[in-house]
Amino acid sequence: MRIASLTAMQRAACASVSGEQMALVDARTIDGYGVSLIQMMENAGRNLARLARDRFFAGDARGRTVHVLAGPGGNGGGVLAAARRLHGCGAAAQVWLAQPDRMSPAAAQQWASLQRLGVRLADAGRPGDGADLLLDGLLGYRLRGQPSACFAELIAQANAVRAPILAMDLPSGLDPDRGIVNAVTVQATVTLTLAAPKPGLLAEAARAVVGELYLADIGVPPAVYADLGLAAAAAMVDVFATDDIQRWM
Repeated sequence: MRIASLTAMQRAACASVSGEQMALVDARTIDGYGVSLIQMMENAGRNLARLARDRFFAGDARGRTVHVLAGPGGNGGGVLAAARRLHGCGAAAQVWLAQPDRMSPAAAQQWASLQRLGVRLADAGRPGDGADLLLDGLLGYRLRGQPSACFAELIAQANAVRAPILAMDLPSGLDPDRGIVNAVTVQATVTLTLAAPKPGLLAEAARAVVGELYLADIGVPPAVYADLGLAAAAAMVDVFATDDIQRWM
């Protein structure tokens, strides 16, 4: 299924949401409307897997090799959910975990599901070596400052290989609000941002690491934005009216 592009008018109406605001959006969605974190994570993973299959695999993931960089939080859980779906479509997945001892319960649940399917941690080599695609879910919109050493090492290794990179929400290492490209930042081929665009993704300085930008619905009710007084409220009904994924740029 071909993914449509947002019009200039739709992009202009779709206000960006800062990292701090996105945290409020997530909390309001969960506490106010009963949409669980796992539900949103599953939606993110489903959309990331679809974009991976359609954009990089010509619609067929069978026989493809996917490497997965997963952090301990929501983005990590999202890419693990995507890996599970791609595995179910015939792809071979290998996983690198950053700070596995600090995994959130939701991310740990996603990893446990993958393990039950026989997917294991990579035991050798660099992420991206020999892969058809690398999924980046190390860091998300809560990043402030430089990535710590364990994340920075994985980011540097991923950037050193030739595999295309599909980033979940934003490239790991990119400042979500200001678009500052830290010294170690994932150089994504494609970025799938979730629910609403983050200001940093739209900064001119970030274009080289964001690559193609897509926007995905993860089940946030448009009423959430209105509840929080965010300008994105009116636009979100129209943005996902025809598809859960839209190309931004």
